[in-house]
This record gives sequence, C-alpha cells and structure tokens, in this order.
Amino acid sequence: MPDRYLRTCGSLSLRPCLPGEATRVEGSLTGDIRHMVVNSRYLGDRDIVVYLPPGYSANDNWRYPFALLQDGQNIFDTQTAVFGVEWRVDETTERLIVDQKICPVILVAIYNSPDRINEYTPFADPDHGGGGAELYNAFLVDELIPFLDHHFSISRRPEDRAVIGSSLGGLLALFLGWYSDFAFGKIAALSPSLWWGRRCFLTGMGGGPTPKNKPKIWLDGGTDEVDSDVNDNGIPDLIDDLRTLRAVLFAHGYVLGEDLMYREVEGGTHDEESWSERVEDILTYFFPYQAHLS
Repeated sequence: MPDRYLRTCGSLSLRPCLPGEATRVEGSLTGDIRHMVVNSRYLGDRDIVVYLPPGYSANDNWRYPFALLQDGQNIFDTQTAVFGVEWRVDETTERLIVDQKICPVILVAIYNSPDRINEYTPFADPDHGGGGAELYNAFLVDELIPFLDHHFSISRRPEDRAVIGSSLGGLLALFLGWYSDFAFGKIAALSPSLWWGRRCFLTGMGGGPTPKNKPKIWLDGGTDEVDSDVNDNGIPDLIDDLRTLRAVLFAHGYVLGEDLMYREVEGGTHDEESWSERVEDILTYFFPYQAHLS
C-alpha cells in the first residue's frame, strides 16, 4: 500500500486560541472561516476549522446541514496541508452556494493528530496497530457535535449530517456512519483503506445487520492509486475492495443513484489533488439546492 495510507499530521500554522474561542483565519481561504479549539476528555485539545456559508448569522432561526471532514489541515488551506495541496472545499462550496447548486451548508474540518492511525482505525492491524476509532467516535458524538450546536445553528437531524474522509479517513467515515446509530445520515468514503486489518471491515459489514438509520453513501476510488494485485486478476486491489464493498451494500438493499453513489475514477491517484476533483459532485449529491433546512 502507498505510504500516504499511513501518513500522520502536518504542522499547524493557525493562530492560537483558547478552547471554545473563535479566531478568524486568513490565508489561501475563501469565505467566512473560523479556527476553534475543542477541549476533549477523550483526545485532548483538537483544532477545528469551520466554514460558514454566505449569509450565515448567529441569529438565524433555522438550522443548517453540516459535514465533518477528516484530515482537516488539508481541506481549506495550502499553508497547513501536509503535502502543500488542499482539497479547495471552501472555494468549491462558496461557488456552489452562490450559483444555487447546493443549499447553504456548514463545513467542519477536524485536524488530525500524531496518533492519526490509531484514531482513524476501528480495529487493530497486525502490522500497524491502531484500533482507537471508538474514542474518536465518542469525541465527535459526545463532545464536538454538542460544541458545534452551542456555537452555531446546526441541524439535529441525522439526514442533515455528513461525515467525509479519504484513505484511512475514508475507512473511518464508513465506520462512523455505519455503526453510530442516528449520528450521521451521509457518508463520503474517498479511496477508503479497506485493506486495513486484513479486510475485516468488509467481513463485518457483510455479516452484520443493516443499520436502522441506513446512511446515504458516496464511495469512490482511483484506478491509478495502487499497483498491488494480489489475486492477479488484472484489477488493482483497491478497486477489487471497492467492488466487494459495493456488493455488500447491494446485499443491504442499497440502490445505485439513490442511496449509493459509486465511482471508479479513471486515472485517479491517492492524493489531495485527485480527491479535490470529487468534492463538487459529493456536495451536490449530499446537499442539493432543493433540500429543505430544518
């Protein structure tokens, strides 16, 4: 597997603020973006960066849908991105809202930590360890979402909540959305690391029950992400794993184009530039303009 699967966090270059305070952020950013620090009894202090849509006001009497994005330092700003390339989610979202292609949405980019591998994996891998995603889930559900609800006008309906991630973050997004009942109604897993733990996640989903609150899912991967082809069938292992997961989701009653969007991205690579090119379609799938706010 590529080294990027196991990367850790980059350096933080945001201006410091105390837990619960907000700081306006400048840099390669578009729109109203706030840096905050959340104090967690599970994970310690964690940086988040919040994008607020055009026209947002603390006095709004309705609640906005929102998305939680992993590897948050890579989402908005080239200055904090690990490899100097961001997802450009702020620019894309601002344009789509102004053009009335999506409804106004709040985006929350959660910085990873040096313990990224442990936090992003739901069980241990015999070669790489990990397995601490339950604590990360507790941080999101018990601490971060209530924190956001206190500071911003966010929706309390699962169908208005998305969790998004790539690579190990994609595996994490699947875990969070599939097993956290009524916490998240939308999952975007870009190039998920389904190989982790000898593909136990695929086995678990295949043999387990369908969630009571079945989430809407975006699932994708690039054809040029990995060279490995363990079964010598001429198909990269990542694509094989994606197709297996697609079959598992079909068995759980998912329908392509309705509650499942699946893509094999021709020439897609395992990096921020490639993932950034999928952002527009993910947002329009999850948050279409005609969607009603709660």
